[in-house]
Amino acid sequence: MSVAEWSLFVGALLVTMVLAGTLLGRLPLSSAMVYLILGWLLGPDVSNVLRPDPFVNARTLELLAEVALLISLFSVGLQLGVPMRDRRWRLPLRLAFVSMVAMVAMVTALGVWVLDLPLGAAVLLGAILAPTDPVLASGVHSDPGSQPDRLGFSLAGEGGLNDGAAFPFVMLGFGLLGMHDMGPGFVRWWGIDLVWATVGGVAIGGALGAATGRLVVYLRSRHDEAIGLDLFLGLGLVGMAYGIAQLSLASGFLAVFTAGLALQRVRERPKPDTRPLVAATGSEGHSYLTMATHSHHASATMRDSVQAFNEQLEKLAELALVLVVGAMLAYAKPLPAAGWFVPLMLLVLRPLSVLAATAGERLTSPQRAMISWFGIRGIGSVFYLLFALRHGVEGRVADTLVSLTLWSVAASIIAHGLTAQPLMHRYLGWRKRRTAESNLDKKGP
Repeated sequence: MSVAEWSLFVGALLVTMVLAGTLLGRLPLSSAMVYLILGWLLGPDVSNVLRPDPFVNARTLELLAEVALLISLFSVGLQLGVPMRDRRWRLPLRLAFVSMVAMVAMVTALGVWVLDLPLGAAVLLGAILAPTDPVLASGVHSDPGSQPDRLGFSLAGEGGLNDGAAFPFVMLGFGLLGMHDMGPGFVRWWGIDLVWATVGGVAIGGALGAATGRLVVYLRSRHDEAIGLDLFLGLGLVGMAYGIAQLSLASGFLAVFTAGLALQRVRERPKPDTRPLVAATGSEGHSYLTMATHSHHASATMRDSVQAFNEQLEKLAELALVLVVGAMLAYAKPLPAAGWFVPLMLLVLRPLSVLAATAGERLTSPQRAMISWFGIRGIGSVFYLLFALRHGVEGRVADTLVSLTLWSVAASIIAHGLTAQPLMHRYLGWRKRRTAESNLDKKGP
């Protein structure tokens, strides 16, 4: 296709998604499902317009997945308003680490004993498939603010954390395959790939997000400087957090996620003897300049502006990557193992891993069932697959990783996309009834 033809196609696609957005919202379909099907139609299996061969174009495709993942992680961090020291983070942390380790272990066992993979390749497969996706789980919303529903908050927090937490296990797989130096007694893997990558990524992102946010709010509210260009602020913070973390051998994904969390937690620092602005009358409201420089509203205005831009960018990244995943299915060989492996992972391994992570947690049966089901695979798995291919995984191992990963992601997008709306409708109805019953009990007879 020529540049003009591509321009026409992309423009028509974007406008069509705008026009059909309301209709899609009324159907039991997710936008990712539509993108996936469209990508398959554009791929080599049908029209042959898109040819994203993961074996030939691994570096380019990896970069696309990496950018999409960074945007999504920052966006999720901006949406979670619970302080990191709050005990409500315990469940997302257990899901992100305990559940993920359990998933890696179970997939590794299947890989060695059933798929006949080398141990390193089996660990690598588990690490690729362990992360859940915070973007494709958009049908399971986390309430904004500091009092979110536990279900949505836990799934969003898990998805934001485990993309970075999977990295040490990817490197462990490489090390067992002889493709990465783990040091004597695995000391390098334990010290750098696991402990430092995790702790360093969280520390770097948190410190950078908090410092940048406070500096911008100070300059705006005290000196009327650094106003506007909030889209640059978001992208700049993503770039700095990721770059510093990666150069320090820490997890760039955890750094970007925690940078979003820290920026979201920047609070107002009102000047003495000043009051918040009253609600504006009329249709115009207060101007951006007024809100951005007012000491009672500067940080909220900054967060809202950065988040609004990042959410639109996130939608565009989702469109691009899921289209590519749909087209990449043509390169996933139809291995017989995919027929039993994919449903086993979604229907058995995910619930078992959640059971391990939620033992002792005071969850209701509907909450536990929903968390067990919505372990959506997506951008993180695609990124680590391409990361593995670019670093030299080849032959039968590469064919197995590509097939099982892409079919798992596609099956997850379809299955979870079809069930998100009806299940969430039932869950919200149950939550409403439970709240009403609790209020009645408080009032007494």
